[in-house]
Amino acid sequence: SVPACCSARYNLALLAFFGFFLLYALRVNLSVALVDMVEPNTSLAKNTTSNVCPEHSSTINVPRNTSGKKYSWDADTQGWILGSFFYGYIITQIPGGYLASKIGGKLLLGFGVFGTAVFTLLTPLAANLGVGYLIAVRALEGLGEGVTFPAMHSMWSSWAPPLERSKLLSISYAGAQLGTVVSLPLSGLICYYMNWIYVFYIFGALGVLWFFFWMWLVSDTPEIHRSISHTEREYILSSLKDQLSTQKSVPWRRILESLPLWAIVVAHFSYNWTFYTLLTLLPTYMKEILRFDAQENGFLSALPYFGCWLCIILSGQIADYLREKQNLSTVCVRKCFTLIGMIGPAVFLVAAGFIGCNYMLAVAFVTISTTLGGFCTSGYSINHLDIAPSYAGILLGITNSFATIPGMVGPVIAKNLTHNNTVGEWQTVFYIAASINLFGAIFFALFGSGEVQDWAVSGYHLHRN
Repeated sequence: SVPACCSARYNLALLAFFGFFLLYALRVNLSVALVDMVEPNTSLAKNTTSNVCPEHSSTINVPRNTSGKKYSWDADTQGWILGSFFYGYIITQIPGGYLASKIGGKLLLGFGVFGTAVFTLLTPLAANLGVGYLIAVRALEGLGEGVTFPAMHSMWSSWAPPLERSKLLSISYAGAQLGTVVSLPLSGLICYYMNWIYVFYIFGALGVLWFFFWMWLVSDTPEIHRSISHTEREYILSSLKDQLSTQKSVPWRRILESLPLWAIVVAHFSYNWTFYTLLTLLPTYMKEILRFDAQENGFLSALPYFGCWLCIILSGQIADYLREKQNLSTVCVRKCFTLIGMIGPAVFLVAAGFIGCNYMLAVAFVTISTTLGGFCTSGYSINHLDIAPSYAGILLGITNSFATIPGMVGPVIAKNLTHNNTVGEWQTVFYIAASINLFGAIFFALFGSGEVQDWAVSGYHLHRN
């Protein structure tokens, strides 16, 4: 094998890592800044905080910057502002995958991040102009970000040797988790000591800066890369030679009839249900039920995503080790990792609903739940590349479209179930998420596949991995 250090494929993984880091920073910073953008009295029609648990927030009084402009948006309006991102995001998934297969992932991913960054820079202006403008800008950000994952999958289909897939993809996508980890507390600090507008200006500027590095250093395929070594180019190309299709038309009907693809769809949908419900509602749960303010403690709300980030990186290494050195079949590794990454979180999520007011345990359980979810990256999440490398971008576009729906409906349903903020209501929310997770895991274990599908290669010489 060709050494990893300083190789073109690992440089691509690192640049992608920073790209996804920024994309997620640009995505979650609004949920932190919004707390500061809204006039305190309009934020909640005084929600009945359940008095089950004693309060324990130790407020340290630091002179806080309050120069940021305030807006009187009610809870519904805030819900629309936070949700608008997904409405743009869902639209460009499948077109993104299709475009990437036609024009290449480099330009698409580059401009996806660039567009998201530019609209982030325009956010303070949009908020000033009115709530409609802000919703529009967020939806446009979603449009830009929607093409990024399919574009990246499409690039990896010509860059990642099959036995290094889990490693390379887990490095690049782990940026998303770390972006969440860093930007949650950091946005809080920027709001606290500076002014909320800087949350958008700082992350937006970094996004534009990344774009220039990306355009300069990256190429769509190993063949056209400027500084790749001859041995690495040959190594990548020879490892993929039987896996890629040369036909120009996309076999849409065969794709949509493929059961292994629907296995990924179901797993992806189920996983995201839990992920998005927690991402948007965890601070509320901690504040209303456990009575401690996650806003003051950005560290604790970031902890679960830090665990997940570590788990993604490690499980990527382990998955490829098992396939290469222990000769476990690809499908066995994908299924085992998906089962761990979906049943584990379900168990700990339900447990989190039952530990009463012990908020250390609650944080621990939620952290373990989110951490174990990291196994899914080397499970169903990169399975698109196993079953159809040539069309991986399109397949990811399809599964991610379905998997965006939980981002739109999950939090809304959870909000509706928790009108009185009782522990019982929250247990229901956790039960629903856990049972959806369980179903997804079992479905994938039954119908997933690790082999390149016959419709995905030119001719029918099946290459079995």
